[in-house]
Parts: sequence; C-alpha cells; structure tokens
Amino acid sequence: MATRRPAGPWADFAREVGIRVQRQRVARGWSQQALADAAGVGRYTVQKLEKGESAPGSAANPTLRTVMALAQVLGVTLDDLTPGPWPDLRAGASPDAGGDAAGSDVSQR
Repeated sequence: MATRRPAGPWADFAREVGIRVQRQRVARGWSQQALADAAGVGRYTVQKLEKGESAPGSAANPTLRTVMALAQVLGVTLDDLTPGPWPDLRAGASPDAGGDAAGSDVSQR
C-alpha cells in the first residue's frame, strides 16, 4: 500500500525545513545520531524532520525548541533553516493557499 505524502503549504514548508537541516548536517559530515546527540533530541526526531513528516501522511511540526537547538548546534540562524515566505497559518486562512488571508494587514514576517 502506497503512503500518502502530505500536501499543502505547511507540508511544503516542513519538507523544505527538513532539506535545509539535512544539507547543513551533511555539509559538516555528521550523522543524524551525532546531530541529535549534540542538540539533545532523538535520532528519530532528526530523521522525521529531515523527511518533512511526523508520521506517514502527516507533515512535520517540530517544536520551536527542537528547531532552535538544531540551529544552535549547526551554527546557523532560524532564518537559515526556514524558507520564505512562511505559509499563512492565521485563523481563517485557506489551508490550500500560501498567501495572505483576505482583508488582513498583519505582516507574516
């Protein structure tokens, strides 16, 4: 049975965060376990984050603490790990649209 890949702006964003973490890790010659140990998280957490999934068919949603710890250990900023523009997560925003919610003048970043 084929596993359904998460779709939508958040899933795309989560996948890109994972790709960026993986690129930084590989550039340093580190294993997932070495990164996980240095950041104080589990290897499984790093593995799933790099895949952009938290469970099959479900987009990754790491804690801020996890992303901050990984950034600190990798010696990069949060901006280096998070792509822009951010997906619109405000209440009332269309889950399939990556743009601003109608009638809102609040900045995304």
